[in-house]
Amino acid sequence: MMEIRSTVGAHGTGARLPPIDEQVISMKLVTPAKGTIELSREKDPDLFYLARCGLGGLGVVAEVTLQCVERHQLIEHTFVSNADEVKKNHKKWLSENKHIKYLWIPYTDTVVVVQCNPPSRWRTPKFTSKYGKDEAIQHVRDLYHESLKKYRTKAESNDPEVDQLSFTELRDRLLALDPLDKDHVIRINKAEAEYWKKSEGYRMGWSDEILGFDCGGQQWVSETCFPAGTLAKPNMKDLDYIEELLQLIEKEDIPAPAPIEQRWTACSRSPMSPASSSQEDDIFSWVGIIMYLPTSDARQRKEITEEFFNYRSKTQTNLWDGYSAYEHWAKIEVPKDKDELAELQARLRKRFPVDAYNKARMELDPNKVLSNAKLEKLFPVTEVQHEK
Repeated sequence: MMEIRSTVGAHGTGARLPPIDEQVISMKLVTPAKGTIELSREKDPDLFYLARCGLGGLGVVAEVTLQCVERHQLIEHTFVSNADEVKKNHKKWLSENKHIKYLWIPYTDTVVVVQCNPPSRWRTPKFTSKYGKDEAIQHVRDLYHESLKKYRTKAESNDPEVDQLSFTELRDRLLALDPLDKDHVIRINKAEAEYWKKSEGYRMGWSDEILGFDCGGQQWVSETCFPAGTLAKPNMKDLDYIEELLQLIEKEDIPAPAPIEQRWTACSRSPMSPASSSQEDDIFSWVGIIMYLPTSDARQRKEITEEFFNYRSKTQTNLWDGYSAYEHWAKIEVPKDKDELAELQARLRKRFPVDAYNKARMELDPNKVLSNAKLEKLFPVTEVQHEK
């Protein structure tokens, strides 16, 4: 997972923490043209920084040295807020919390705030949830039984297995009944908001356990990254982006399920990272939109996929350029349309050092042994570049 997140420039978990590629301090890269080469901040730093988020096109990473911290515990505080309260507290929360994320729930005013910090930074939490797990999820079960009566037979509505399902499994079951009906999705989103209200509280555990997140079953996700000022002076564009996104969803009647996940990182010195910046104080916000694929029915999956790409297209058209937002590499889907592909290639050139990347590719892999269709489409190499 570390290697995947590093090479595609994926997100992190807190505004003081950079993406994972920043934790790489040296590597051995096996290349077709130059064999095994060692890279670090001291040994060929330009290529080192390029290769840290190299998309697999510069060589095979055979060995990597990471800077790590000792295994540690975190206290997670989950609570429900709203857009106005988030705006009032956003700068303080970004600065005070080691890890923080917001889970926005479309068609509601609910924002789930998840803050995680080392135990030493907290007094012993006194708050405990009023509700047990069964109580928190019961109304979601009730919605499922009610929905089954509408969409299926009465016999199916008495499925005893329902009581054993987790919240995300129940959400998938509910969505599978009518995944593209906006009103049905809104009812599910409201049930999710209620679930989180009844799940407020604290928990303590090892960091990998606490920072892990059950995001449900199969899904389409588009995740963008964009600058959000500095930790000392957040520009608040991260919240503006979300406000516009939620308005767009309602205006276009998009059957958008929850959550829209928003996180932050510090910047990266890797030039191919979506969070790259030469200003070390810069922070970036990461926003993920989602549609689930809760069914195995081929026709239904095709319809969901088409609706998701319509959703993604509308966010791209209305938001990306205004906020300098770019998807991280693992989320980019190569357009089939020739003109759309040309637009994407031109857009990537505005943000990333495409010529330097292609130059390194040709030096290390002139016969394109490591290349693939995605790299060739996103970063076409001209004959002149190839000859050089």
